Amino acid sequence: MIIVIQCADKVGLVAIVSGLLASEQMNIISMREHVDTEQNQFFLRLEVDGPADAGMLKQKLSALLAGAFIQVNPLPEKKIIVLVTKEYHCLADILVRNHFKTLGASVQCVIGNYNLMEDICSRFDIPFYTVPHEGKTKEDFEKNILDIIAGYEADYLVLAKYMRILSPGFIEKFPSKIINIHHSFLPAFAGAHPYKKAFERGVKLIGATAHFVTNELDEGPIIAQQIIPVNHSYTAKDMVRAGKEIETAVLAKALNLVLDDRVAIFNNKTIVFE
Repeated sequence: MIIVIQCADKVGLVAIVSGLLASEQMNIISMREHVDTEQNQFFLRLEVDGPADAGMLKQKLSALLAGAFIQVNPLPEKKIIVLVTKEYHCLADILVRNHFKTLGASVQCVIGNYNLMEDICSRFDIPFYTVPHEGKTKEDFEKNILDIIAGYEADYLVLAKYMRILSPGFIEKFPSKIINIHHSFLPAFAGAHPYKKAFERGVKLIGATAHFVTNELDEGPIIAQQIIPVNHSYTAKDMVRAGKEIETAVLAKALNLVLDDRVAIFNNKTIVFE
């Protein structure tokens, strides 16, 4: 069972939580905590084992920690919906790990604004929906997507190289529930064509960033980042090729962290318990 707590910091919080768990005959397997002294915020993640019911435990913790955000999660498998455009590398990795039950979630369906990924999804027996954007208003296009999403239960939406900008109205329906992989080490080279920009700038490092989506383009809370060295011998195409590998790895790491309840968000920043 996983317990996640976020609240205003004060003396004795760990003692309060551990005391309750001891009284309920719960064994603490792992405990990670962080205090943001500037914001006076306390973050705690525990893995516990024992006889207590999750709902009852949350109720008792809520009574002891008034106003706290508390999540008591008996390790359920999350459900995700994946959005794609034309690139397959991140989606393929998700589908393989979903097939072999190592994703930490089950893929409910894949939605694309082109039908290029339909074949690979059918090979993994995952429903695929094509929602073309041409000839539609943004409102109608996103309504078509929302209608599909409404037919499923989903804890998170994953933008696996989905290259359409979502409207504020769409994003606000899924607060802190949309995960994007950006082909740049943000905040450098935000927006479109980052590898071309990086090549023209002559950078010596390229990277990728996984983040939660907010209304500010590519400015959402960062979950995971990674960089690799490049040099003058790399062409723009070489950078794109290397970038796809790092994008896949960073998105995989971010999903692992989020799906295992290791990421807390506060003031557009994340606290990540790795």
